[in-house]
Amino acid sequence: MVTILSAKHHHFPPIHLWGEDDFFEEDIVAVGGDLHAYRLVNAYKLGIFPWYDTHEPILWWSPKKRAILFFDRFHLSKNMHKQIRKTPYEIRYNTIFPEVIKQCQIIKRKGKGSWIHDEMLRSYTALHHLGFAKSIEVYLEGELVGGLYGVDLGRVFCGESMFSVSSGASRVAMYYLCESLKRQGYYFIDCQFQNDYLASMGAVEVPRSAFLSFLRSSFY
Repeated sequence: MVTILSAKHHHFPPIHLWGEDDFFEEDIVAVGGDLHAYRLVNAYKLGIFPWYDTHEPILWWSPKKRAILFFDRFHLSKNMHKQIRKTPYEIRYNTIFPEVIKQCQIIKRKGKGSWIHDEMLRSYTALHHLGFAKSIEVYLEGELVGGLYGVDLGRVFCGESMFSVSSGASRVAMYYLCESLKRQGYYFIDCQFQNDYLASMGAVEVPRSAFLSFLRSSFY
């Protein structure tokens, strides 16, 4: 069952009550609505995020299998650690959020188009101005070479997208993000969907029910 949202209907389905074997086993849990800041923040706190193409209505997802990265599981190759030590990267936080999300929008991804269309760009930039969406930027010799952005819930960082125009720069961004969040007492990074790139850095896949339990425990 998929909940139909409207401009006035802000209530997402109670996915925290869904069992692993019951009828409600969709990845897409709601359709429609808008990307207003209130709705976006509420969605992320419930473990739900938007992901859709320009020709589609807004699709709200809570995957049955969720990729998360615990800081004690994060790892990089020896060569990547050596690169970080020897390369004079400059790391900045939240200084050019609109540029970071724009780079994530235009970066080529194996011939596929970007899901970060202009409506998403505007909405997450507005969320940044409210202090919820944040970025980390990697510079080399004064040039922006990589970065990532996501939604900060206070103890959980919900990663959205990353980019790299220099070899390994997105891994550098992830390394410094993990180090920063760990020092601040965060619980984990929500990576949404698992892939080989995330798995290579230690991300694991857990059932939706486990993810929602981890998410709720981070608020208390």
